[in-house]
Amino acid sequence: MNEIDPARRFSIDAVRKFDSPASGDNLGGMNDVARQVASQYRRDTMSPIMVSGVLRMVEFALLFLSGLCVYFYYVGFFSHLAWQYPLTIAAASFLAVVLLDVTDCYQVVSLMRPLANFGRLLLVWAGTFALMALTAFAMKMSEDYSRLFFGTWFVVGFMLIFGLRLLMSKLIRRWARDGRMERRAVIVGGGTAAEVLIRSVEKQPYNDIRICGIFDDRGDKRSPPIVAGYPKLGTVSELIEFARIARIDMLIVSLPLTAESRVLQLLKKLWVLPVDIRLSAHSNALQFRPRAYSYIGSVPMLDIFDKPINDWDSVAKRAFDIVFSIVGIIMFLPVMLVTAIAIKLDSKGPVLFHQKRHGFNNEIIEVYKFRSMYTDKADPTAKQTVTKNDPRVTRVGRFIRKTSIDELPQFFNSLFGSLSLVGPRPHAIAAQSHNLLYNEVVDGYFARHKVKPGVTGWAQINGWRGEMDTNEKIRMRTEYDLYYIENWSLLFDLRILFLTPIRLLNTENAY
Repeated sequence: MNEIDPARRFSIDAVRKFDSPASGDNLGGMNDVARQVASQYRRDTMSPIMVSGVLRMVEFALLFLSGLCVYFYYVGFFSHLAWQYPLTIAAASFLAVVLLDVTDCYQVVSLMRPLANFGRLLLVWAGTFALMALTAFAMKMSEDYSRLFFGTWFVVGFMLIFGLRLLMSKLIRRWARDGRMERRAVIVGGGTAAEVLIRSVEKQPYNDIRICGIFDDRGDKRSPPIVAGYPKLGTVSELIEFARIARIDMLIVSLPLTAESRVLQLLKKLWVLPVDIRLSAHSNALQFRPRAYSYIGSVPMLDIFDKPINDWDSVAKRAFDIVFSIVGIIMFLPVMLVTAIAIKLDSKGPVLFHQKRHGFNNEIIEVYKFRSMYTDKADPTAKQTVTKNDPRVTRVGRFIRKTSIDELPQFFNSLFGSLSLVGPRPHAIAAQSHNLLYNEVVDGYFARHKVKPGVTGWAQINGWRGEMDTNEKIRMRTEYDLYYIENWSLLFDLRILFLTPIRLLNTENAY
């Protein structure tokens, strides 16, 4: 049998176009037990990837600073090799971190067992010095270096690394006990297959997976209410609401790959969530290339969807938002002050307009705008779309809406974290098109909320801004938003940010 690429089998397009009456956007009402369980997992957790990444930086800094201290002690501040030693120390520290990474010393399993990895740590640190000595010999520079310095640094550096890892081992175990460092998973599909999967995951040593419950559309006769000690919390539609409350990292679909129709039916509901979606492959007869799998311990999983902008990407994007939000506030502060004065002189009421909109993972956020309507005619829910020559809009309001100056206070939203600078534009919670909510018009509409919404976005610079008076317009805006999510990068954000002022000169759809 020819191998079937799982990425092709379960592509986003295949899931979205799958002909099924079920819709992932219609939320079911959770039962009390599910709601109580969800409330226990509201708090964010620390990602193991982030923890190991920070540890890499800390160990590099520790080795570099310890090497400098030893150098200053034995050689002095004003040696004729003042530049050469620090450069060598930095290179050796970096090499040590790289070798520790290559030998899997930053895996959580290794971090939790420092004593068992004592020999590997010593070998890596010794190998670093051996490579340094070999390089110095090849470059005929070995006589320039102090053997006493390197011997002392070898001992001090290793003691610091090993001591840090003893401390990290205790911290990681405490974080795991407290639920602060774990990957939270929900099993989709019950019965025997789910039980086998759960038992396999639980057998993995030093497992960081916490199973929060099981969701299955089948009744209790075909899918028992308790599987391997975990409760069935509801149906797959109710799982959508559960994942809006609880901070879930992963959904594991426990169904055979051969049940393609049912798997697609489930994915059609679930792909709108900002989580990793994995298909359990431990009991599948079909075999794929090893690189097609990810693993929980030794349990193979097929990667169906990945959470977008995760881990270090999210750190980079947040730093991007903070820096450019501050720059934007400084640049546009005179414009904002003049606008505030003009609004006050033009009509009675507050300068700012606060509107509730859908944010990341469908959370309700409050977005700031300059008020552009008469106070007694304002529509906080945006149920009635603003149209051309709308009598509710003030004279100043028409100008600031057309030029998008009314959106400038959202730089503060981005700085405080409820918005990102670039992302899908947040819509009001009751926004409608022809008396239908947007999610009733567009299949998979809530997938826009897999990332934090933005002050500007890919749809806006491509002309899909302003009045959404037809179903086609909201569909096209959603298509562009999903393209952005699937192709995100910092360079893409920069491109959108710098194109925004140029594209805003086209005011055709802004009223």
